[in-house]
Amino acid sequence: MDTKILLENGTNELEILEFKLGDNSYGINVAKIREIITYQPVTPVPNSHPSIEGIFMPRQEMITAISLKNALQMGDSEPTGLFIITNFNKLDVAFHVDKVIGIRRVSWADIIKPDATINSESDGISTGVIKFDDRLVIILDFEKIVSDISPETGLKVQEVETMFGRSKSEVPIVIAEDSHLLNKLINDSLTKAGYVNIHRTEDGLEAWEYITQAVEDGDLDKKVQLVITDIEMPRMDGHRLIKMIKSDDKTKDIPVVVFSSLVNDEMRIKGEQLGADAQLSKPEIGNLVREIDRLLAEYNK
Repeated sequence: MDTKILLENGTNELEILEFKLGDNSYGINVAKIREIITYQPVTPVPNSHPSIEGIFMPRQEMITAISLKNALQMGDSEPTGLFIITNFNKLDVAFHVDKVIGIRRVSWADIIKPDATINSESDGISTGVIKFDDRLVIILDFEKIVSDISPETGLKVQEVETMFGRSKSEVPIVIAEDSHLLNKLINDSLTKAGYVNIHRTEDGLEAWEYITQAVEDGDLDKKVQLVITDIEMPRMDGHRLIKMIKSDDKTKDIPVVVFSSLVNDEMRIKGEQLGADAQLSKPEIGNLVREIDRLLAEYNK
């Protein structure tokens, strides 16, 4: 299946691959997918996490295979079906699924953010729900699934510990991140690094409304001097947010940092074309602080 579907930059659209686990429908952003291959036998790894089926080497490259059924507490996968090989956070991981249905183009505005009844702050593994015809498709948080299995792949907050004790900065920073957990971790990490004037928002639309309200109130510089944004977010994604900021004469000089699991070669090009000032993969929280230091020094010259 061809997963290299190109979208115009900043349209607030994405491609969702729908797949099945048993009778249930789930989705993944096509931007995370390298390829889809038929299931092949794997070599079990002793003492590994129960959701790790093993390792295999397509094209002489070792990849870890994860049973998505096991990770979702739906039992173990049969030795059939497909592997969806993904790339995010600089990792290549194969997810074992039963069946692939197809690809649909959707708007982030049509994706419903799960509420707290089905997606708690620390345990939720769904980033959104969308209705396709007569069925609901749950878009899974694959980064959360991988970090739960292998915590060392998650946000490396220890990188910021060495920055503790720096002088406090009141420079206003806006965070746009739909994951409650990551939003808080980024906020706490920046606070440890000395940035204490942070406004947290849950998606690009909320961030953009905050920015435009600051423009209307005439105090933009007091409320927004830098924006940190994820790419994947309901209602308005990060690329659309960048396009809105950089297309407005009143806001175009505000530095925007993309902090996302999706910073691969293709996404980096899209971000550059839209005007992103820096782009970092999510584990690199120490580098995020260093980029903020650099960009704010240039912005406040």
